[in-house]
Amino acid sequence: MTPFSSLYRSGGGRRGLASLICGALAAGGLAAAGVATLEPGVASASSHREAPLISGTPQYDNTDVYAFVSPDKPDTTTIVSNYIPFEEPAGGPNFYTFADDAQYDLHIDSDGDAQSDLIFRYTFKTHVKDKNTFLYNTGVVKSLYDKTLNVTQTYDLDVLKLRHNKVYAKTRIADSVPVAPSDVGKASMPDYAKLRSQAVYKTVGGATTFAGQADDPFFADLRVFDLLYGGNLSEVGNDTLKGYNVNTIALQVPTDLIRESYKQPVVGIWATTQRRNARGEYTQVSRLGNPLVNEVVNPQKDKDKFNASDPRDDAQFLKNVTNPELPKLIEQIYKIKAPSEPRNDLVDVFLKGVKGLNQPPYVRPAEELRLNTSIKPSAYPKRLGVLDGDKAGFPNGRRLTDDVIDEALQVMEGELVGSKNDLGDNVNENDQKFEKYFPYVAEPTAGSRGPLAKGVKSGTDVKSQLGDALQPTGASSSNNTVLIAGSAAAGAAGVLLLGTAMAWWRRRMQRPY
Repeated sequence: MTPFSSLYRSGGGRRGLASLICGALAAGGLAAAGVATLEPGVASASSHREAPLISGTPQYDNTDVYAFVSPDKPDTTTIVSNYIPFEEPAGGPNFYTFADDAQYDLHIDSDGDAQSDLIFRYTFKTHVKDKNTFLYNTGVVKSLYDKTLNVTQTYDLDVLKLRHNKVYAKTRIADSVPVAPSDVGKASMPDYAKLRSQAVYKTVGGATTFAGQADDPFFADLRVFDLLYGGNLSEVGNDTLKGYNVNTIALQVPTDLIRESYKQPVVGIWATTQRRNARGEYTQVSRLGNPLVNEVVNPQKDKDKFNASDPRDDAQFLKNVTNPELPKLIEQIYKIKAPSEPRNDLVDVFLKGVKGLNQPPYVRPAEELRLNTSIKPSAYPKRLGVLDGDKAGFPNGRRLTDDVIDEALQVMEGELVGSKNDLGDNVNENDQKFEKYFPYVAEPTAGSRGPLAKGVKSGTDVKSQLGDALQPTGASSSNNTVLIAGSAAAGAAGVLLLGTAMAWWRRRMQRPY
């Protein structure tokens, strides 16, 4: 480890100060390390971070889009769009917020021409009650309107009507709606379900909206990127996204509002994020319709371009679909022969919709999540959707329970052209159960989800248990007080040493030489 003092080269005074500060911090820090060792979890996979540029700006990164006929309200359609991949639940003090300088758009193509006919636009604003504290919440939060919830967000929801890709009407259907906060933990938010329910809002025109944190509903073993599960399937079967959260926008709308007509019930759906630049103009930085397209279909050279593009221009990416890379990799590593090219079967799945199921008439090929709103929800959804005879599932829209990894792998390997296979990642369901009612996504994992300290049981007085809780493995109770006292003394000595260093430095700087 490089000493901190070696990073300063501008004079003896600065080197001396750095050395003393390091010594003070080490005096307290090393003693504390003797009492307990902390090993925070590390995210080891990167699925949602699908393109080079957007991976560096997670607030704008759309991780997944879902669209399905609402199971409890079949005359409505629900759209769920998620953002900010790999939210560590305990990631404070600056917890997870939507960007204030962004437009989060849900697009509807009701006639298959690869252009937006409707846009539902979400714009957010952050509010801080007390800027003189670093805390996200300053006490127990029992309501979204509590003064103890220091950092809050609200949003406006506008409906834009377009013709030939130009906006001709704009209507605000919701104003200053509260966002459900990040779930800091059980001590801060003992009844998170109540906070979530307060964030569900009925809009003008009969829609229902929600924005806030949720458990990441995408389930998959993302170690596929380690040479396709280690090159020998030794790494398969672990839900990499277990325990992580996302920021969710959910919208439930009357189906008649978004489809062209009863006779033409297929709608195309995708989401985009626009970020405001220094000139005040908005630039599209993220786009998502079907899952996995920009992750494993588009090569590196096209990923950022795809995020900035419109569906009507998707002919430029056609070769990525008709001549995909993934089957060739599988053949190279696992010796499973890749289907013959060009892959017109993939054009139907990803660009046009399956004929007779969710392909609109006169369709213009474009990457959209296509949903036939006339197909009723399944009473018992099958995770493989259409591949298993369940026409209400992916690729006819996408439900939260659809296993899109297995479905995409099997389709990529030729399931629709006679090459039957059972490829999958051995992760068949989400780690959390989904809700039966809007917004359907599971509640987020709380920041206090970890195990209790050693020696502490639920309901006990933690203060009275502190000595036993902090003792290292094998240490006796009699030694515990000594350890804690020693740690505290070392910390105090560090503070004293730091104060001495500061005083010395001030005297040094006041010298005329």
